[in-house]
Amino acid sequence: MAFLLSLYILLLCTSLNAAAAAATTCFVPSKTGDITLHHINSNCYRFSSGITPFDNILQLSTTVDPFRLSLLASSVPIASGFHILNSAIYLLRANFGSPAQPLLLGLDPSADASFLTLSNFSSSSSFQALPCSFTLCPLFKPLPCSSPSSLCFYNQSYGGDSSFSAVLAQDSLVLAADTIPTFAFGAVTYFDAGPSFPKQGILGLGRGPASVVSQTASVYHSIFSYCLPGYNSYYFSGSLRLGPLHQPPRIRTTPLLLNPHRPSLYYVNLTSVSVGRVRVAVPPASFAFDPQSGAGTVVDAGTVITRFVAPAYAAIRDEFRKQVNASAGYESLGAFDTCYSTAGDGVTAAPPTVTLHLDGLDIALPAENAMIHSSARPLACLALAVAPTNVNAVVNVIASYQQQNHRVMIDIPGSRVGFARENCS
Repeated sequence: MAFLLSLYILLLCTSLNAAAAAATTCFVPSKTGDITLHHINSNCYRFSSGITPFDNILQLSTTVDPFRLSLLASSVPIASGFHILNSAIYLLRANFGSPAQPLLLGLDPSADASFLTLSNFSSSSSFQALPCSFTLCPLFKPLPCSSPSSLCFYNQSYGGDSSFSAVLAQDSLVLAADTIPTFAFGAVTYFDAGPSFPKQGILGLGRGPASVVSQTASVYHSIFSYCLPGYNSYYFSGSLRLGPLHQPPRIRTTPLLLNPHRPSLYYVNLTSVSVGRVRVAVPPASFAFDPQSGAGTVVDAGTVITRFVAPAYAAIRDEFRKQVNASAGYESLGAFDTCYSTAGDGVTAAPPTVTLHLDGLDIALPAENAMIHSSARPLACLALAVAPTNVNAVVNVIASYQQQNHRVMIDIPGSRVGFARENCS
């Protein structure tokens, strides 16, 4: 009896300690220029309660990715077409208005603009709806304006399953300890929300003039970085760092490219991909950066899994299958077409390392970034996919699953993108 009582006390203490640790890691306080990030599947928020990380990725990669990729590949300059490239996969806490109201916003490093969804904007004494004459209004493709002084209203689709109406507005936004006094955003007045619609809004960090990056250039100098926690990291957090301070001093970088067809996106020059020791042969145009057509490779944390144009993906996949040599063959599951059983002796070799070769920088993907394992059965899948064929298939995307547990730094004035391994899970 004494032994059972001791065991019970030990288990109870272990449970309480785990709960305390979870609470501590869930609500790590943000500090100046360093903001805590959580994955939407995190138990800290339970937006995806009861769903496994594997099923969550399957769901997001088949529902969110296709719509997002169609927007990433749309060849529309910002001056004539304003995009909100939205996928609320990563979340951060912010404060809005006077008095301050807490918000939980989706992070989108490729979005041109931000929008907020609140029940009563007028409760903030510093809130101001903006007129059609405001500099940023034309970028939002506003509804017809009767006069320059009429308010700048616009409509926007979201995530393929939602839409909303908003008025361009400004108010104070607090990120960690930093206050942005006149932050311009879309104040949502009506929405038709599907499953992907964020509860309280999106914070956009793209290169467009309405993004957080542009609006805070005098404070953060158009430099930021993020480390994304793993999809299967239930409690731990990543971070968003704004400004040049506390960025990795020796981070390896590759040139940041500007594509006038998609000027809000962060382009890099992907030159080739290796599987194991084999540099995969792909058609020359597969990775070519072309500012005339908009072709190339973008770094995007709102897309779930890395995508390659069809000829390149087929060559990479075939080389991977050749080296794994799964005797039971391969099956498709959601967006993944190279899944194989890991039971028994059906696989003769460990999965080879996939390496992305960029100008001046190689990114060797650890197994956690290149493979995904089913929680229901002994099944492993190559966590890469082909770009959809029903869109302008000239854009390759280095996506969030491959970025997790890396510090990704965007330095716009320095025209560079950096990658460094960092355990933020």
